Amino acid sequence: MALTELDRQLLRRCLDHDPGAWNDFVDRFLGLICHVVHHTAHSRSVPLTAEDVEDVCAEILLQVIANDYALLRRFRGRASLATYLTVVARRVCVRELVRRHFAAELGHTAAHLAATGSEAAAPPEDRIENAEEVSRLLDGLGRKEAAILRLYHMEGKSYREISEELQVPENSIGPTLHRARERLRRHAQERSPA
Repeated sequence: MALTELDRQLLRRCLDHDPGAWNDFVDRFLGLICHVVHHTAHSRSVPLTAEDVEDVCAEILLQVIANDYALLRRFRGRASLATYLTVVARRVCVRELVRRHFAAELGHTAAHLAATGSEAAAPPEDRIENAEEVSRLLDGLGRKEAAILRLYHMEGKSYREISEELQVPENSIGPTLHRARERLRRHAQERSPA
């Protein structure tokens, strides 16, 4: 499906920073973005609260406006704007779900995640302490393992992107991630009070 004239004008208005253009963009595509978040979470069997859905949708919209609408500027119009935004929303959603799962796996804010299903319930001081703990755990890994974990789980990069950035074989990234996660899990269990 090709780019419609309505979407072409809306895109142009956003990129030109016309007053009200962003509100029109959100009105037009927020329902689609929410649908993508629900569908992506459901297909991965990840339960989300209404607050989680709002957080992920907000993160997607932040990615759209980041760097002066860089995502919209990269859009070439070879498909509909809705199709492009669906792909963008799915990628951001998956990255958020993986990030949240990784944080839960390491025991970060585990009590809050279990009680509320959301990281938002964690007080700021807990998150800072947990961020420091993540850094300590990652520092306990080898440089390559820590770099791969950071790039994959915290920056949401693909195996190919990690391979290019770190100059490592793409087929070695999955096993490296698995070994590193197992080591982190054991280390976190050893450090947790009995």
